[in-house]
Amino acid sequence: MTAETTSPMGLFERYLSLWVALCIATGVGLGVILPDLFSLIADIEYASVNLVVAVLIWVMIYPMMVNVDFASLKDVGKRPKGLCITLVVNWLIKPFTMAALGILFFEYIFSGFVEPETAKEYIAGMILLGVAPCTAMVFVWSQLVRGDANYTLVQVSINDIIMVFAFAPIAAFLLGVTDIIVPWETLLLSVVLYVVIPLAAGYITRKLLDGSGDHERLESFTGMIKPISVVGL
Repeated sequence: MTAETTSPMGLFERYLSLWVALCIATGVGLGVILPDLFSLIADIEYASVNLVVAVLIWVMIYPMMVNVDFASLKDVGKRPKGLCITLVVNWLIKPFTMAALGILFFEYIFSGFVEPETAKEYIAGMILLGVAPCTAMVFVWSQLVRGDANYTLVQVSINDIIMVFAFAPIAAFLLGVTDIIVPWETLLLSVVLYVVIPLAAGYITRKLLDGSGDHERLESFTGMIKPISVVGL
């Protein structure tokens, strides 16, 4: 088959739903079998941020951060239309839409099924999820539709840089609007642990692998670790 007709989906991408389902089932099963262990893990925290979860999130986020190429930012102005759409959706629409959906479902539609405190936790989770733009799956979707890999890289890099500075203020604003109290210490620590540290680690790794201009080493490494990030997300 020619390069034009060959499917861009490998074994991993083709059965992605299966891998995600297996991961969910495994996590739920372990929680049922070993509840005391997970209760102990839940107590290992600082400023309401679980440190064990932080390490696992590093493992999940680090592979996608390796794909962030700051050198690609010089091309940011070449095709501004697509980038503007991405930024508007990620930072002016999605966070507020997620907050609105959380309030709609957990304070009205599901109000009779969920305790008020639990409902607030769900709303907070939706807000935090809505403020964080997806990055790892963007590379997979771009590949599936045979998109422009370099342009995808520019968009992801810009959004990750904005996330370092915008995540905490937007999350704090939306949590405040919904009367959910999350200390600034928790928000700032979350940004450092979940964004800054993985981004720095990814940048250093990319420099070490691609410093000599040998893109094959970088592509081989990112291809090897990509399943970890995508399944985690």
